[in-house]
Amino acid sequence: MSAPVSCHECGADWHDGQTCTDHFHTLLFWEFDHKLFDVHYLLVASYHMQHPALYSPEALKEAPGLMIGWLEQGKHPHQTRREFGPAVQSDVRPFRITGTPEHHGAYMHPVTWTMRVGDVVRRGIDAYYDSTRAWAASILASLRASGNMMA
Repeated sequence: MSAPVSCHECGADWHDGQTCTDHFHTLLFWEFDHKLFDVHYLLVASYHMQHPALYSPEALKEAPGLMIGWLEQGKHPHQTRREFGPAVQSDVRPFRITGTPEHHGAYMHPVTWTMRVGDVVRRGIDAYYDSTRAWAASILASLRASGNMMA
């Protein structure tokens, strides 16, 4: 049995031998090693939104709204936390963020992604912030175009 050559969730081509998870870990390493933390929230949300089974259905439903706040309304994650307050604490929140094999996120309509995690890696560390922001914006555009999100 041969290894898959593409991601079953986002459709990324793995012919370079690197999986989406490999690319995600590369970006996490860049963040840690070079103190590039300013777009960490976009990195994690983008990766999870393109791999929706990582999220619970409830978390996947909320994620685009958070992304809109961050990208289009200029909110910072700290502001988002203040707005939602204790309601998002894990001991209070009525749902899990993380998906499980039995309970995970999925989109109602197929999505054609125009940018993926590997594209951020290929653009290089010097373009990390701009590439991550562009990737997040492309995710919102793809979700809107697919009919999985209104507005």
